[in-house]
Amino acid sequence: MNKLVYALVLAIAAPSLTGCATAVVGGAATGTAIAVDRRTAGVFVSDQEIELRAMSRLRETFPQGTESIATTSYNRQVLLTGQVPDEAARARAGEVVKGIPDVRTVFNELAISGVTSFTSSANDTSITASVKTRLLRDDRVPGTKVKVKTESGVVYLMGLVTRAEGSAAAETTRTTSGVTKVVTLFEYLD
Repeated sequence: MNKLVYALVLAIAAPSLTGCATAVVGGAATGTAIAVDRRTAGVFVSDQEIELRAMSRLRETFPQGTESIATTSYNRQVLLTGQVPDEAARARAGEVVKGIPDVRTVFNELAISGVTSFTSSANDTSITASVKTRLLRDDRVPGTKVKVKTESGVVYLMGLVTRAEGSAAAETTRTTSGVTKVVTLFEYLD
């Protein structure tokens, strides 16, 4: 838990620093994030690269519509969330991301609808923060090892967990205010 607090302090302090100091603090925060993660350092970095490549390729494929598509990569599995105008765009987005090197699986959860409102997005951000806080406080769950993504009240959980940890995380999430549905995309260690 001390590592998490340290990473949060560094993340808060980073914007007030300039030049090389920012790079050092940013590097330290990333190093701390890797230290509390069950993924190897190589996979952690690969996930960040996958997210960047996915957004870049989606911008090329949909020049006027990627602002409503989000990519989340965990252990080389990619979750697509957001909104697209039709089934063809939904399918195309999944194909584009599947073509990225190192991607093992794509969970295409894109909704066919208009772009959500700012209020809905703010609500999702609030739900994510509440879920993360509750997971960090739950002794049954390795809260720093579960990635949380919320879209229209639906909470997606990703991570490398035991079955008991996954069940506890899903239960804690399910009972969080504002959550309409929980989708577990865990990989189990047991």
